[in-house]
This record gives sequence, C-alpha cells and structure tokens, in this order.
Amino acid sequence: MRVGVFGGTFDPIHVGHLIVAEEARVSLELDEVLFVTAGQPWLKESRKITEGRHRMAMVERAVESNANFRSSDVEINRPGPTYTVDTLAEMRHNLGQRATLYLILGLDSFRELHRWHHPERLFQMCKMVGVSRPGSQDLDLRALDDITPGASAGVTLLETPLIGVSAADIRRRLSEGMSIKYQVPECVEDYIYEHGLYRNHTVSGSSLSKEDSPR
Repeated sequence: MRVGVFGGTFDPIHVGHLIVAEEARVSLELDEVLFVTAGQPWLKESRKITEGRHRMAMVERAVESNANFRSSDVEINRPGPTYTVDTLAEMRHNLGQRATLYLILGLDSFRELHRWHHPERLFQMCKMVGVSRPGSQDLDLRALDDITPGASAGVTLLETPLIGVSAADIRRRLSEGMSIKYQVPECVEDYIYEHGLYRNHTVSGSSLSKEDSPR
C-alpha cells in the first residue's frame, strides 16, 4: 500500500492543497493521501493558530468528495508540540510494515529541514517528495546530504500547477471583508462564514510560501 502523508496547519485548507495532493497521488500512484492537520507545530509557536477542531472540520469537509483522500487527527489528538517524526512513527505502527509512506513537502520546507526535530530519521521512515509552489521552484538537493549522507538521492521532485493561493492571504482577505470564492472549496467557505472564522484576524509578517509547512 502506497500512502501519501500531507501535513500542514490548514488554516484554512484551500484549493492549492487539494491540487498538490491530487497531483502527487496520480504521479506517485498512491492508494491514498492522508491530510494530517497539525496540532501545535513547534516552529510556529509564535503565531496564533485557529482552534484545532475548526481546522480539522474544514479538512474533513474538503476531502470528503475524493475517495482517495482521508483526513487524519493523529496530531490534533496529541498534546503538546507536534513533530513529524512522531507522526510517521505512529502511522507506521497503525499501517504496518507493508505500507510505504510518502511525505509530501513544499520545496521551501526542504530548505528548513535541518531545523526540524530529528530530520535525519525522516529519510529512514519514509520516501520524501518535494513539490514546487509559487515563490519556490528550485532546490539544491545536495544540501540535504548535510542532514544525512545520501539524503538527496532519496528525494522525488514533482512539478505541480503553481496556484498562487495561500492560507495567510485568505485570512487577510476575510479580515478585510473580501471574497474568497474559488480559493477554498465551497463547503469550507460555508464553514468559515458559519463559524465567523478569521473576521478579527491580524495579518502577521510570516512568509506566505512557508505558511502551511509542517515540521
């Protein structure tokens, strides 16, 4: 079984996430893609994140129409800071050794991989997949060999449509009363308005391209 692991804060999930996941599923012939909603990413402790139950609910609604997509609450239910190595270990335990895990990351995440918790273990636990996105289309894979020898050889790079949509910009638009139609699935848009999310959001100075990276 070939399982894609696509993690992020998903605050909120948007069409760019879904397009990347579907491109990875088709290109890598994945049986399913798990959308892992982050609990409290330790690299984002300085930024206020929307309550987990709301982010999880939006992901569940967004992936419901795709039989090959599934939401995962493995990090939402874990107390304290969340680390990708712990998530992969739990998934490995649940899925068994017959499953091959593919960790799907934006190229900008690879540039910060050395800051992650035990990044060298990631290359032992799964196959690493890098996808391009606006503002980040190039990556010097050789830099990964500083994390663990031979790491660069184990990375698969995928070209996906460059959709200039970001969660940070969606939050800004909502706080300013602007439309987000077609930037998120309609069911997500309905949920946001139903629960009054992001109306009082304060725009931070964080990079849009790194907004939804896991850790």
